[in-house]
Order: sequence, then structure tokens, then C-alpha cells
Amino acid sequence: MGKFLRCNTIDNLIPMILLVYSLLDIAGVNIAQQILKQHVFKKSSVTYKNSPLYTAKINNCQVTLVALQDEVVYAQYLQKDFPDADLVVFLSRHSSQSGKPTLTVHTPGNFADAEFGGVPKTLSVAPAAVMQAALKTLDYYKQSLSLSNYQVCYECTHHGPSIDVPAMFVELGSSPVQWGDVQGAKAVAQSAISAINAFTNVSFSAVLGIGGTHYTEKFTALALSESVLFGHMIPKYAVASIDAAMIKQCIERTFEKVQLALLDWKGIRSDDKPGLLFALETVELPYRKV
Repeated sequence: MGKFLRCNTIDNLIPMILLVYSLLDIAGVNIAQQILKQHVFKKSSVTYKNSPLYTAKINNCQVTLVALQDEVVYAQYLQKDFPDADLVVFLSRHSSQSGKPTLTVHTPGNFADAEFGGVPKTLSVAPAAVMQAALKTLDYYKQSLSLSNYQVCYECTHHGPSIDVPAMFVELGSSPVQWGDVQGAKAVAQSAISAINAFTNVSFSAVLGIGGTHYTEKFTALALSESVLFGHMIPKYAVASIDAAMIKQCIERTFEKVQLALLDWKGIRSDDKPGLLFALETVELPYRKV
């Protein structure tokens, strides 16, 4: 993924990082407000979609806080409007029928149809180290801000937009009660800043996670306890549609070099296992069962 800039590059170029939220999303608005409270951002004279841009310099990166008029999952136009962006961090609500308090991290993209934004069968670039930094920060603030009722976890890759630069979501959920939770918004705001601080010139290797539920508890535990860097994560329900081309895309569209696939073996349907192993062997990606 050498075409992407990183902070502190030897040619002294200053990368551009976007923090993006929707004015339609109360959780996103609350997270953005916490970022403005906790860090020194300047209001720019430039507006975008009738809203002012806010800028700051963090970890030698130029950071711009961007408000959208529509939902962030449909921001497929963002890369065209900000062609110099090197990393996009979406500040968003998380929704689920259970309404369970949740703090989540994931990268966007679609393994099949584009039901909620993005492009069919097209992934964004997964920034593994950055996502892990955000996850660890959420776990830290779960303790320090007395958010013990919240679950901290990765989600698998899902929904839009499908863009060609490293992109990730940090989310507060899963119901209106949590979307308005100031402490929860503080935790997610800090996780976004930690993501920026992790966007460095250090070279890491990442793994591709496959199997398990949408909320990837095993992969979350490995990332927190053993510092495994996960790029894209493919859930159990999507494995049937995964072929060698999609595995290759998962590898190529990860910021770090992907050297291994970790399989939640019990979290993969028996009927899907032969096709999955064939796809992994076709692209010559080693795998390990966990």
C-alpha cells in the first residue's frame, strides 16, 4: 500500500486526515462536539456543503473535521471532494435491535451487494494499526469513564462508502439512549484522536480475520490481549460469497501487508469451509485456525 502517505514520512509531506460525521446523526454530532471541546481546532473560512470546516494539526498531520448533510454511509463522493485525504475516520452512531450499549470499530466495504452505500463487492482500505489503536482506546475509556455496561468490539467489514484510501468507523450505540451519552461520546472522540496518533510511518503486518459473528469477539480479544492487527474481517454470514478474487481484494486493500488469515474455525459453516480454503490456497495466503 505504498501509494498512501503516512505521518512523519521522510519527504516531510503533511498527510491530510478527515474526521467525518453527519448532521443527521445525533451520536456523530455529539462525538464531534467532544472532539472540539477536547482539542484545539480552528474554524476555517471555508465551508463544505454549507457547514464550516474545522482544522487542527495533530501528530504532524493536518486534520479536518467535516460535517455532512446526509448519512456518512452514502458519502461515496467524499474522495472526489477531498482528493488529498490520506485517512478518513467516520464518527457515527451504531444501531442494533438489541439496543445493547456498544463502542465499536470497523472498516467500511461490501463483500456482496451495496445495500447501505458504497459499491457492490468493493472494499475500502483497512488501516489495521489505526483501528487497533482506536479499539484499545475505547477499552481504556470504558474503564476510566465508568462505561462498564458497554461492550467494546470490532465489527466485521460492512456498508459504505467504498473508497480508495484508509477508512474506518468509530461508533457509539446501539440506541438513542447511548447516542446522547456524553461519556460514551467522549470515549469515541478520544478513540478517533488515538487513531490519528497511530497513523505513523512504522511498518506493521496485518492479518485477515474470517468467521464468527458480526461482532467479532474472538478477534477483538486477540487484538486487545495479543496485539494482533486485523484489517478486513469477514463474518460467518458472508463466507459463502467469498472467492479468491475477494480474498485478494482484502489483501490488497489493507494498509499494512497481510501475511496471514486467522480463521474462527468453529464460526464458519461446514458447507462453506472447502470453498474458503480453496480461495485461500489459490491466492497463496497462509492461514491458521483459532
